[in-house]
Amino acid sequence: MLPYARPCLTEAEIREVEECLRSGWLATGPRTQRFEEALAAYTDTARCVATNTGTAALHLALLAVGVGPGDEVITTPMTWVATANVVLHCGAEPVFVDVEADTLNLDVTRVEAAITPRTKAILPVHFAGLPCDENALLALTRGRDIALVEDAAHALGARYEGRPIGSIGDVTMFSFHPAKNLTTGEGGALVTNDEALAERARRLRYHGIDQTPENRFGGRGPAAYDVVEAGFKYNISDIQSAIGLHQLARLDESNRRRASLAALYRAQLADVPHVEPLGEAPYAYDHAWHMMVVRIDPDRLGIDRDGFVQGLRDREIGAGIHFVPLHLQTLYRDRARDADLPVATDAHRRILTLPLFPDMRDEDVTLVVDAVRAVIDASARARRGGAA
Repeated sequence: MLPYARPCLTEAEIREVEECLRSGWLATGPRTQRFEEALAAYTDTARCVATNTGTAALHLALLAVGVGPGDEVITTPMTWVATANVVLHCGAEPVFVDVEADTLNLDVTRVEAAITPRTKAILPVHFAGLPCDENALLALTRGRDIALVEDAAHALGARYEGRPIGSIGDVTMFSFHPAKNLTTGEGGALVTNDEALAERARRLRYHGIDQTPENRFGGRGPAAYDVVEAGFKYNISDIQSAIGLHQLARLDESNRRRASLAALYRAQLADVPHVEPLGEAPYAYDHAWHMMVVRIDPDRLGIDRDGFVQGLRDREIGAGIHFVPLHLQTLYRDRARDADLPVATDAHRRILTLPLFPDMRDEDVTLVVDAVRAVIDASARARRGGAA
């Protein structure tokens, strides 16, 4: 089966991991420091704090800006569940705002109405790698004690009006899961231009200790330590960072390949009835093309979204669903109403994800689109047979 995503690794990553294993320094150490410095430079930010998962990075980001019990965080229902879960982990409440019909990004025109005296942060997700409207989001935080914390799990390498995603909000999270544009196996990072936010996140990353493991065990700091607050075990390993160093070096090349494949998809899907890619944004941006999400019209096709996905899988195409909106999940069902989130609710019955990763061949795109046509044709034949 052609998977919807697959990590793209080279001999460079393998050699770096081997050298890391032979060095004897496997936990957070010199390779992590190199990786953090390279990622901060790439995103044009002052500081990077790498973590063992993207979820951990987002949790630390919210804690670092002061999100806590009694607070509210405005976010999108069209995301992986970690985005809202970490809000709960902070003792705060997620407040879901609907998304744009074309892009499935947070609908900024609806955000202001959701702001209350308890709002501590706005947490957008750059859906599928398309940047949200950053200027509009920043305008909502000006003059208010509200942080802009960005979930850029899909968007490493994306740009908004020429600026790298990561350099605009107060703090931004990236994910390095195997399906992401850059992988470390599992992992994540936050970037920020605020030194105080970075230092608090770094301290919370490793048990709330006042100095880093690489300083203590690398001879750059005292052997004794002080625990100043209750932190977590969220640090990334040097083995993971060894992979990330070479993934980052190839990221722009990988993203260009993703964009080329996405353009091929859009061209070949142009004459496929009732199947269309997500729309574009009116401002200047560079898309990271983390996912190739398309929208179907189940009523006209005579087949529901789940049946369409299964039809592709029956034809060895690893289609996926990204995402089941959070307000439809049992955990969050009582926190929002379908009527308040009509675009996200409707998107759930229409969207699916087609395979997209840098190692795909151009002919793989044709293979997928041919399978899409075959599912549509099979549905039409079944309807004609039923009518007869």
